[in-house]
Amino acid sequence: MLLASAIVSPALAQDTPVQGGTLIYLEQQAHTNLYPPAGGFYPNGGVLNQITDKLTYQNPETLEIEPWLAEAWEVNDTATEYTFKLKPGITFSDGTPLDAKAVALNYDIFGLGNKDLKFPISEVINNYDHSEVVDDLTVKFYFKKPSPGFLQGTSVIGSGIVSASTLARPYDELGDATKIIGSGPFVVESEKLGKELNLKVRADYNWGPDKFAHQGRAYLDAIKYIITPEDSVRIGALLAGQADIIRQVQAYDEPQVNDAGFDIFAPGTRGVNDAIAFRPDNPLVADVTVRQALLLATNRKEIVDTLFSSNYPLATSVISSQAAGYIDLSDKLVFDQEKAKALLAEAGWTPGADGILEKDGKKLDLTVYVSLPQPQNEGVLQLVAQQWAQVGVKLNVLAGDAGSRTLDNLDPLKTPVVVSMVGRADPDVIKSGFYPKNRDWLLQKGGSSDKVASFVDDKLNGLLESLASETDSAKRLAIAGEIQGYVLDQAYIVPFFEEPQAFAAAPYVEGLQFEAVGRPSFYNTWLAAH
Repeated sequence: MLLASAIVSPALAQDTPVQGGTLIYLEQQAHTNLYPPAGGFYPNGGVLNQITDKLTYQNPETLEIEPWLAEAWEVNDTATEYTFKLKPGITFSDGTPLDAKAVALNYDIFGLGNKDLKFPISEVINNYDHSEVVDDLTVKFYFKKPSPGFLQGTSVIGSGIVSASTLARPYDELGDATKIIGSGPFVVESEKLGKELNLKVRADYNWGPDKFAHQGRAYLDAIKYIITPEDSVRIGALLAGQADIIRQVQAYDEPQVNDAGFDIFAPGTRGVNDAIAFRPDNPLVADVTVRQALLLATNRKEIVDTLFSSNYPLATSVISSQAAGYIDLSDKLVFDQEKAKALLAEAGWTPGADGILEKDGKKLDLTVYVSLPQPQNEGVLQLVAQQWAQVGVKLNVLAGDAGSRTLDNLDPLKTPVVVSMVGRADPDVIKSGFYPKNRDWLLQKGGSSDKVASFVDDKLNGLLESLASETDSAKRLAIAGEIQGYVLDQAYIVPFFEEPQAFAAAPYVEGLQFEAVGRPSFYNTWLAAH
């Protein structure tokens, strides 16, 4: 049975939940760093979701914000002051209280960073000024400008609350899961870095999201994460009964899994779609006409039809059709090879002896690195390379190691094209991707790279700042729509598909849940007799 829903409720299970057992979870990649704002990387979020809690919970079906660690909150009219009242009696797994002081410390670091300990600022927090501990269970946050996305930001995977002792360590130490002290339903028992992670249940846990029917400790006794990079090995282990759940099921493996009677879950990530973005500081793609030609030269439907399943809807805008503020811009995302050729000729590019376009002695020869977290990304990029070759453009698809990818992706002259995608169920997700102080996909001067000579888009940045500070909901969504249209008019991005997180689970795994952007939560999960 093929499922694409975001949640399977334990209330729908046929049997009474069973306590006990160890869930064997095969993960494609090892986690990197478990500083909560680094939770956007799927393997990081898949661990943080079990060992940390958030102030609020975003219901994955309604997207409403519901109580969790905070039992109530108030927001002033200008969205510059947020006050949270915490539930009493919550503790971290080391026994220290999760009180207003602890929450204030977390958000002061998330919102301002810490240069000495090398903690970066969270991409989901805008315009943060400071916190105030009102009393033991009341904390207030102040913002320099309106920040309407902050409430939703308290629910995301990157806003898990950790202990003061965790935040006293330098960022570089937090790749070791045993150093992370949270308040979640599971705690880290042991780890073999890069290979295996063992979590055990926290017996005294009793502060899950308010609307969960299940309260108290998690049903499972333990979770064993085993890093298993090979797709075929993960699938084989699941079907052979050696694993209970696996992440990153490739679309071509879905029929095999379904035929064996196992369930596929493909919750959407509700953010900026799986795409490539251009770096206009590189002279080869500085001309908007060239970028528009490359957008027209990309047969996105062929990519989705060739490599993916119905769980990967063709992108019809910059952001997912499930995202707040989405507008259908299919008319700006057409495939027209002849028009692409005409625009490239108009921009002064003519075929060389080898068929690759040339101008002023330079070839239209571009480079992109494969992004391992994105589904079948190498296959996607190789198809793009084939399509662009038909209009005289060369795209070099490189694997590289982690170091070369990271450094080269900060240099627009080396990487005029970059893979882009970010999940979050709030319009601020657009700012996360494009704003120079956030992910800075386009690489603007004054942003994340010192290799940028001159490119800045003041209009785009102004729209992104307005998006993050507009308190009128209708106006905010209208700004989100304007940005989507502008980004495609400038051909800054070529969106391919709405990216899900694809999991497969044995039929005896019950109560499996996913938060609003597709990270698994095992609090309500239990193992039926098998």
